[in-house]
Amino acid sequence: MEEEYSVDPAQLLEAATDFAYYPGAHSDASAQDFLNRFPLPAIINALQTKAEYPGLENALVDCLERLFKTRYGASLIPHYMTFVIVGLGAESQKVRRLTCQTVSCLLENIDEAIVVQLIHEYGVYQLLLNCLISGDEEVAATSTDAVRKLASHSKGIDIIFPESGNEATNLVNLATNCSPLGRVRLLALIVKLFSISSSVASRVYNSNLLSLLEAEISNANDTLVTLSSLELLYELADVQHSTEFLSRTKLLQILTSIISDASAESILRSRAMMITGRLMAKENAFVFIDESGCRNLISAIDRRFNLLESENADECECALEALGQIGFSNKGAALLLSGAQPAGRHVIYAAFDRQQHGKQLAALHALANIVGETRAENDVLLDGVAEENLRRLIYETASKTSKLTPSGLLLSVLQQDSEIRKAGYRVITALVMRPWCLMEVASRQEIINIATDTFTETDKIGMEARHKCCQSLYKAFTSSSKLIADNALSGVATKLEEAIRRGPYFGRRLSEAQPTVMTEQRF
Repeated sequence: MEEEYSVDPAQLLEAATDFAYYPGAHSDASAQDFLNRFPLPAIINALQTKAEYPGLENALVDCLERLFKTRYGASLIPHYMTFVIVGLGAESQKVRRLTCQTVSCLLENIDEAIVVQLIHEYGVYQLLLNCLISGDEEVAATSTDAVRKLASHSKGIDIIFPESGNEATNLVNLATNCSPLGRVRLLALIVKLFSISSSVASRVYNSNLLSLLEAEISNANDTLVTLSSLELLYELADVQHSTEFLSRTKLLQILTSIISDASAESILRSRAMMITGRLMAKENAFVFIDESGCRNLISAIDRRFNLLESENADECECALEALGQIGFSNKGAALLLSGAQPAGRHVIYAAFDRQQHGKQLAALHALANIVGETRAENDVLLDGVAEENLRRLIYETASKTSKLTPSGLLLSVLQQDSEIRKAGYRVITALVMRPWCLMEVASRQEIINIATDTFTETDKIGMEARHKCCQSLYKAFTSSSKLIADNALSGVATKLEEAIRRGPYFGRRLSEAQPTVMTEQRF
């Protein structure tokens, strides 16, 4: 058989290199032409040979990778499943990576019923898991991708979560008995599976796989493992349906404990706070997490912040960002501004504290979220108690500074550097929807001058933030019969309208460099 499919390695190397590095995509015709010259069994035989021929393996791996990405090449894979089995267990990491990619090509291009049957018949899933656990980083990544694609098939998910159970492929058993690196990789796979859809996430939850994440995050003996697991939870928290399932686990209580643990590493507390913010940024968080649970998480951040003022700037900024994420939703913002000592007070105090630039910037963006800059117009205002606390805290903050008034605070923000100013525009955009703040801003000519000056900002984000601020100011101003009737403010609406008409960028046209040297006129 080897003689029948033997080829000149020098010719094969040259042809494979040309095919692999051909610029642009290969057509089915070019793939078929190549395989007519060098049949697939000959290529596989050359790849498996132990004879050393410099560069041949790399060229063949790259060549086969591009071949199998064509529909014609992928159509041949079902006829060479024995190669797939051998490749998944090969000593060469390059060959294993190629074979995992081959499985992905099979899943993408072949009829679902056929491909799932082949994977089941040849035990491919178990071999993919072996590659995930014991392969190098690239092999683990490609095997994870192949398993994710398998799970995306309606029948493929039954191979991963069979009704009868399979000890050899049970992810809980594998994670319990493999190395720490293998466990982290399996957890990463679980997160990928969870993110596919709500129905797959339900299978993950019902298989008790989230308990693996609980165990790793609770591991007090290895900070690196805990941090890696928190990073995976941070990724999982970004999934839209994550709150529905995470709220049924112990993970929220674990996050609260980490945030509250003064002896824990600062980086662990920071990540726990960021995860909390990401989870509670979703509106449905308040559907699946009861108010008591939400308050516990917010209280943990609040207590931690009280200890951070002069202790850890990075952790302090993470706490502010987390509070800002919670404030994305109307309900979250209302919780932050409720109670005798609302957690939102930290955000307001820090937003107008010029002692630490990074802290102030994080606080201003958090405040913009809380007051509704990111929310729909009819969802900006909060309940009566929250709105009153917001007003009280801002006036209280102003009274403790030389600025004395909220307009003074806001003007001081707009007089700082570009990054602070952009965050300030966001805050003003939402705050002026409150009559008390609109009056403060409209009566402060310096604020109107900065907001309507089309030359103030020099970058796209700054220009757009300033323009949006003008639009919000104009809409609020013209909706107030009291302000419209005030002769002292008669020019404000006109100035804002003109700034809006010029657009966010148009005003900079005149600032473009003009030539100062002209061609000489000889005659």
